[in-house]
Amino acid sequence: MSLYAYSVPTYKQILGGMLSVMDKAIAHATAKKWDEGFLLNDRFYPDMFNFAKQVQSFTDHASRSSLLCAGKPSDPPPRDETTLAGLRERIAKALAAVNSVTAAEVDANADKDITFPMGPRQVTMKAKDYMMAFAFPNFYFHATTAYGLCRHRGVEVGKRDFLGKMVGFPTA
Repeated sequence: MSLYAYSVPTYKQILGGMLSVMDKAIAHATAKKWDEGFLLNDRFYPDMFNFAKQVQSFTDHASRSSLLCAGKPSDPPPRDETTLAGLRERIAKALAAVNSVTAAEVDANADKDITFPMGPRQVTMKAKDYMMAFAFPNFYFHATTAYGLCRHRGVEVGKRDFLGKMVGFPTA
């Protein structure tokens, strides 16, 4: 299988699922009359990223890795969302970025070096190694943590919401 086939369709699937999770989180917060800061700033442990940063992180990993591996500019948007709707829009923008790359672009760059920021330093890796060993695991880690925070706070979501629309899965 190609690098594109291993990564981009899965990003599309999970980002689509997380749009549904965010819709349910927004509805839940509205029904419970929560101050949105309650979920935005929620975290499982004091030294972990809060919910907002989890969403920002998984969207950045999906969009940045897809764009970088396609040989396109990949500057993520500022991390300045202050509402659940703003985070939902960030997910939608990440999905649009992922949808903007083609299999030919990603696969043509699989063995090329790419350089990306990691904290205060720049790291260079082969595109396929960056995607599969760094971006993909980080994407799943942060998406799963964001989903878990929603579940922890009573948002009525399940695994099917997280998984989104699965390619080849029977609809009936």
